[in-house]
Amino acid sequence: MELDALVLARAQFAFTIAFHIVFPVFSIGLASYLAVLEALWLKTGRELYLDLFKYWLKIFAVAFGMGVVSGLVMSYQFGTNWSVFSDKTGPILGPLMAYEVMSAFFLEAGFLGVMLFGLKRVGKKLHFIATLAVAFGTFASAFWILSVNSWMQTPQGFSINDVGQFVPENWFEIIFNPSFPYRLVHMLIAAYLTTALVVGAVGAWHLIRDRSNMGARKMFAMATGMILVAAPIQILAGDMHGINTLEHQPAKIMAMEGHFESHPDGAPLILFGWPDQEAGKVLGAIEIPKASSLILKHDLNAPLAGLDTIPRADWPKVAIVFWSFRIMVGLGMAMLLLGLWALTARLRKRLYEAPVLHRFAVLMGPMGFVAVLAGWVTTEAGRQPWTVYGLLRTADSAAPLAAPAVATSLAAFAIVYFAVFGAGVFYILRLMASPPHRGESDMTYGPTRTAGITPAAGLDPNRTLEPLETPDHDR
Repeated sequence: MELDALVLARAQFAFTIAFHIVFPVFSIGLASYLAVLEALWLKTGRELYLDLFKYWLKIFAVAFGMGVVSGLVMSYQFGTNWSVFSDKTGPILGPLMAYEVMSAFFLEAGFLGVMLFGLKRVGKKLHFIATLAVAFGTFASAFWILSVNSWMQTPQGFSINDVGQFVPENWFEIIFNPSFPYRLVHMLIAAYLTTALVVGAVGAWHLIRDRSNMGARKMFAMATGMILVAAPIQILAGDMHGINTLEHQPAKIMAMEGHFESHPDGAPLILFGWPDQEAGKVLGAIEIPKASSLILKHDLNAPLAGLDTIPRADWPKVAIVFWSFRIMVGLGMAMLLLGLWALTARLRKRLYEAPVLHRFAVLMGPMGFVAVLAGWVTTEAGRQPWTVYGLLRTADSAAPLAAPAVATSLAAFAIVYFAVFGAGVFYILRLMASPPHRGESDMTYGPTRTAGITPAAGLDPNRTLEPLETPDHDR
């Protein structure tokens, strides 16, 4: 593939969005988890929940900050590499992005300081309201961003003026376009699953080292419970999302399924193989007869059209979509396995004495991020060769820039991103490597000590920290 300006611009956007998306996904789930922990503390009065809240609050602050900074680069690229796209879609996407800033970012920024520093200054109830506001802000941000992306996938509610711009006709139809509800649910559950996997991995890591740590026990129990509930729901949501995509973006489903040819009497489910786009077939296919028709149309004999019904110029890169989809689905099945395994251990009263389960949970810790990235690749690569599906081609959306200029900015982004965000991720991992303790210190307790750790009020800073509560209090 020739490295022209268009390919480099797409590579730059893919690189920056891959770094960016992991932080908002984690922030959405972690903000809700923090709200749950604070609510449990207020309801039960157990210091265990407050200490876990403070433990994860530090991690949330770093992840949230990196998400904000990495997101700023997106708007920069819209104005440089994709200025034609911005000009043509600006009347619709501009206001939606502005709504995200006004309703979500301002809400998060306004209450984040209270959430981080205000527990002893504003009181418990007002602080809890601030935590809820931040959690709601992360949801609102996801709402508007997914509305923007979904409109690009299934555009409606617009007209095209004399200069080729998309102009709004019906804002309700634009915001609540056909694929938006499915994408919103799918992404939010993905955020909660991703966060639960991270929390569960951290709890499992510390259980391997000290199974009597009550904070680790509670983390692991809550996380695996969430995975057990969310994973089946996500599978169901994904199935509904796939049926919606088949209706509105059939070429994407054809690429995901590897269906180069039409199947009038029921299409097979191709489990593995190598899609050969030039030959128009999947090499070495391992398949289940008629299972794809059963999944997509709930009928073994339902006909399914293939890519042979679509002009080759409108085909996505099938191999990319085919394999990214299988990575996402395979990891989803592994998440369900983790939830069921933890349920079995819980029923046998061995949830905290199952080292093999704990090691599997640690291994699954980053897999939520991998699944999210694989899903995002499926969504975006499957939409190609369009930026606005069926209406505006990617090749017609790029700015008239020379390849060396785009290559230079791509190289600069790569250097800065790996340095800055690599350091941020390393710091988050250092925070996670420290086990939760009673009297967990954090930013809610005023000035820092010289060692960078502030003891909770009433605790001797020189004494040895103890595990959260005692084993007989674990509930």
